[in-house]
Amino acid sequence: MNITFDEFGRPFIILKEQRQKERAHGLEAVKENILAAKAVALIISSSLGPKGMDKMLVSPDGEVTITNDGATILDQMEVTNEVAKLLVELSKSQDSEIGDGTTGVVVLAGALLAEAEALIDRGIHPARIVDGYELAAQIAVKHLKSISDSLDWSLENKEPLIKTAITSLGSKVVNRCLRQMAEIAVNAVLHVADLERKDVNLDFIKLDGKTGGRMEDSRIVNGIVIDKDFSHPQMPSEVKDAKICLLTCAFEPPKTKNKMGLNIKTVDDYKKLSELEQNYFVDMIKRLKDAGANVVLCQWGFDDEANHLLLQNDIAAVRWVGAIELELTALISGGRIVPRFEDITPESLGKAGRVSELAFGTNSKDKWLVVEDCKNSKAVTIILRGGNKMVIEEVKRSIHDALCVTRSLIRNNGIIYGGGSAEITCSLAISEAANNISTIEQYGMRAFSDALEAIPAALANNSGLSSIETVAALKARQIAEKNPHLGVDCLNRGTNNMKEQNVYDPLISKQQQILLATQVVRMILKIDDVITQERQ
Repeated sequence: MNITFDEFGRPFIILKEQRQKERAHGLEAVKENILAAKAVALIISSSLGPKGMDKMLVSPDGEVTITNDGATILDQMEVTNEVAKLLVELSKSQDSEIGDGTTGVVVLAGALLAEAEALIDRGIHPARIVDGYELAAQIAVKHLKSISDSLDWSLENKEPLIKTAITSLGSKVVNRCLRQMAEIAVNAVLHVADLERKDVNLDFIKLDGKTGGRMEDSRIVNGIVIDKDFSHPQMPSEVKDAKICLLTCAFEPPKTKNKMGLNIKTVDDYKKLSELEQNYFVDMIKRLKDAGANVVLCQWGFDDEANHLLLQNDIAAVRWVGAIELELTALISGGRIVPRFEDITPESLGKAGRVSELAFGTNSKDKWLVVEDCKNSKAVTIILRGGNKMVIEEVKRSIHDALCVTRSLIRNNGIIYGGGSAEITCSLAISEAANNISTIEQYGMRAFSDALEAIPAALANNSGLSSIETVAALKARQIAEKNPHLGVDCLNRGTNNMKEQNVYDPLISKQQQILLATQVVRMILKIDDVITQERQ
């Protein structure tokens, strides 16, 4: 491949015909893969913890995203290396399964690969390293369960869940109103949770944002929010005991399916045509009234005549409602989407306790429609406010993490304590177990033990502390005091006991981090032949 330039200085790539495939194999391929993965982990490690730095991501279209969420950073990065893409998928897997720990899992995987590279240089085969890693991962998962505590909570005592959500939100942009956002997330999850099955369907929680106002103006609505308002300004802004008709047909006379012309020669012909059109609208309104509907959500528009007739008949109407909003409304209200006016029946109507307009700011046009108090569903909507679009998007990502953490605790109420304390105690447990292994896998186990220290080291480094000195001191104290809850005091609260600081992490989240990172590292270390072909 050669590069040349035209008279304007623009580069041109000249591809040779019948170019041979490029191939890297053996230890060379393994080291190239490790190098690519380490580069991704190094980029994201500075975003770990409550003092982690944010990243500004600029898309090719100039759209700016500012975030410290690991999954978002990796998703929007233009990663071209195939092995580095594995870490991107690793972060996505952690986000979809648990929702939290997306940065830590990539940092851990990068540290495991860095330690593996040192062992490869000493002549240890990657397969033996992987075997040692898997033994260490099993020991770590069991040790985490042995040091975990149970989070005792109930519908009357939600404080433990709120404290865990506060820990998740501590490093986010919402840290100035932590308590409020944590309560919103916990209340939303408990509202839609099936506590008997210990299951939470997050699809019933909708996140919507509106620019303007402060974060403190965010609120939760027991229903759904539609970014529309009533079609006529004189329609009532609130309808109680609403019976909702969901239409996917337009409020207009039927149209012919082929092209035709109509010649009107007299005034009487025009009046007959007008009366015929009027009768269509009157018949439509009559069908709605006979069914008992007092609110109409229409997927299509309707003209002023239909709008006026709806107002006269005390029927509040909304036009140009999206298909997704119609489906959600049908789901929570128990209604049925009607494709034709002839199909409108009392049984097809949805029921809601209240349908009202929610005003924002000083502009009278900034309104949303709120459908709430539906008996057939537990759906909720979290309305988020912020100064601009970037802030609202970051708040959405923050709330999503808190929702996922709360969901994890409902499924499994086991917790461990953060601040890197869990990684340090697992490192000590693995190192002790490695002394009882007589085979070469002990080197892989010790490397796994050293890699776990990368997370508390990153937390200390991002907090302005000496990473080596801090981790060494914590290891010594955990051994001397036999306290596995000692971690990095990132917020300078005067104690390293994470239990006293109420820094909670779901047990299942940390276990999933270790298992996912080990699986991906296994895949990367076992790739010994990379074949790439020049793209024509």
